Amino acid sequence: MTTQYLFFSGKGGVGKTSMACTHAVRMAEEGQKTLIVTTDPASNLADVFEQEIGHRVTQITSLPNLWAMEIDSDQATQEYIDRAMDPIRAAFPPQMVEVMEEQMSGPCTAEVAAFDRFTDFLDTPDEPSLAFDVVIFDTAPTGHTIRLLELPAEWSQSIDEASAGSGQTCLGPAAAIQDSKFKYERALAAMRDSKQTTFIFVLHPEQISINETRRAIKELSKLEIDSYRLIINGIIPPEGAKNPLFAARAEMQAHYLSQITTNFSYPTDRMTLLPGEIKGVERLRQVAKIFFDGMPAKTITHIQPKTAINVQEITPLDQIRARISPNGHHRTVFFAGKGGVGKTIASCITAVWLARQGNKTLLLTTDPAAHIGDVLDSPVSDEIRPVNGLPNLWAVKIDPKAAAETYKKRILDDARLRGRPEKAILVMEEELNSPCTEEMAAFDKFIEYASEGEWESVIFDTAPTGHTLRLLELPVEWSKQIDIKVFSSVDATAADDVAKQRFSKVIEMMRDPEKSTFAFVMYPEATPIIEAWRAAEELSTVGINPGLVVANMVIPQEQVDTDFTQARRAMQEKYLLEIAERFQLPLAQIPLLPSEIKGLDMLSDLGEQIFQDESPRA
Repeated sequence: MTTQYLFFSGKGGVGKTSMACTHAVRMAEEGQKTLIVTTDPASNLADVFEQEIGHRVTQITSLPNLWAMEIDSDQATQEYIDRAMDPIRAAFPPQMVEVMEEQMSGPCTAEVAAFDRFTDFLDTPDEPSLAFDVVIFDTAPTGHTIRLLELPAEWSQSIDEASAGSGQTCLGPAAAIQDSKFKYERALAAMRDSKQTTFIFVLHPEQISINETRRAIKELSKLEIDSYRLIINGIIPPEGAKNPLFAARAEMQAHYLSQITTNFSYPTDRMTLLPGEIKGVERLRQVAKIFFDGMPAKTITHIQPKTAINVQEITPLDQIRARISPNGHHRTVFFAGKGGVGKTIASCITAVWLARQGNKTLLLTTDPAAHIGDVLDSPVSDEIRPVNGLPNLWAVKIDPKAAAETYKKRILDDARLRGRPEKAILVMEEELNSPCTEEMAAFDKFIEYASEGEWESVIFDTAPTGHTLRLLELPVEWSKQIDIKVFSSVDATAADDVAKQRFSKVIEMMRDPEKSTFAFVMYPEATPIIEAWRAAEELSTVGINPGLVVANMVIPQEQVDTDFTQARRAMQEKYLLEIAERFQLPLAQIPLLPSEIKGLDMLSDLGEQIFQDESPRA
C-alpha cells in the first residue's frame, strides 16, 4: 500500500484548516483510513471536531476511519532537544552543555522539531496496523524548513568539521543530525514524489494572498517539489452579494479570480464564503457536499444569530489613542500578527494618522516585498525617504538578507580584531549561516534606525518574536562565559560591550509601556485569536506585554441588512467580545471595505474613523 500525502498550506485566516478537515471527513467516509496532523502552534483541530485531540494520534469519535493529532511545538521541541542532547550531557562539562542547550532554544530548532515529529508519519511504520491510506498535514512546511532539513545532506563536510570542532550546528549537535539524516532523506523523497504527495495551497482572491502563494510555490519548486493544487476560498456567493458592501467585494474578487486563472496553471477548486463557522462533523459533511458534490451553498443549515450585541464601542477612543500617541515623548508601535491578517494595513493607517497629527513619523517594514509601498501607493526603498504627499511621514524597508550580510561581516571583523583563532572564525561563520541570523539582523537594523532619536513616532510592521528577543538578550546573560563563546550562538559570540548596550537599551524601551506598544492584529475568528494569544504569551517570557489589539475586516453595523451579513456579523461579534475579554486591552477595529485599502486618502479617512482626529495639524 502506498500512502497518499496531502499538505495544506496558506497564510493565516485563509481557511486551510477548514479545507483540510473537510477533505479528511470526505476521505474517511469513503472508507479510506485517514490521519490529519497539524503542526500549527495555534491549532484548532479540537475546536473544529469538537473533541479533545492533543499531542497523540486520537480517533475522531463519530468517524471510524478518521484519526487526528495536534503536534505540540513545545513538547516536540523538548523531545527533540532531549534526544539530541542526551549523549552530549554524558560527554561534556555542564557549562558547555548549558550553552548548547540554550542555542537550541531558538526558532530554527522549534521549526525543525515540529517537522521532525511529523516526518515520522512520512516514514514506513513498523506495525502495519499503524499505516494510513491518507495522511493530511494541516500547515505545510515552507521551503525554509525543508532547506534546514536538507542541511545534513548538503553540509556533510561542515558537519564532519563541526564534529571535530565544536560538535554543534544550527540544528543541534552534529551527531544527532547525522542520526536523523536518513529519515529526512526518505521524507523528502516522499514529498518530491508527485504520485504520492500533493501540496494544496488555500488562498483568497486577493492580491496579498496571490503573491504569497506564488512566493511559496517558487520556494518549494527550487527543492524539486512540483505537485500543486489550489483552493480559492472565501468567494462571496450570490446571496451574499445582495448587500452593497459584499457586492462591491464580489466585483473585486472577480478581477482576482481572473488573475489566478491567468497566472496559475495548476488544478484549481473554488469554495464559497459561508455565513457561519465550520465546526463539528455534521457541518464538515455539509461543507464537503458543497466542495466535492457541487451542492448550492445556500442550502447549508446554520444557527440563526441571536440578538446583535453592541460591540461598536468596546473601547473608548481615548484609550486607543493613548497606546499609539507619543504624548510628548518618543513612542514605537510594533504591529504583530500572522501573515495575511492585515498588520501592514494597520501599520500604514496608524503611521498616516500620527503624521497628520503633526508627529515626525518613521514607518519600517521587514517584508522583502515591501507591501507598505503598495498600501501607501508610494515607492519604499532600503533608504529612509519621505512619503510623497504627506509631510511628517518617512518610510523604509529592511531587507533581511542584505541586513544579514552586513551583520555577519561586522561580527566576523570584530572577532578578527579581537585576535580570535581562524578555527573559531570558521565555526562562527558556519553558525552565522543559520536562517535565524536574518531575523536578528533585521532587528539589529531596526535598532540602528530607531536609535537615531529624531523621530517622535516609529511604526514597525512585523514585530520581532519572543524567540528573537531572547536571542538578543543572550549577550547579557552569557557575558561572563568568554572562554566558551565559540560553542555558543552567534549573538553570544558577538557580545561586545557596544552590542550589549544597544540591545539592552532597546529591549528596555520595548518593556516600557510609556515608550512602546505591541499591537496584535487579527481577524475576529477563532484561529487568528489563538495565534495572537500564543504570540503574546511568548513575548511575556521576555518581559514585554501587549498594549493594544486590532480587529481587522469588521463588518460595519449599518451593512447588516441581509440574512447572510447578519449571520457573518453575529459570528464576528462573538469573537470581538472574546478578544476584549481574553486580552483585556484597548481594542481598535478596522472595518471591512468594498475594495482594497490603498492610497493616502483612504488611509487618512480610515485613521479619522478608527482614531478620530484630536487636533489635526497636517
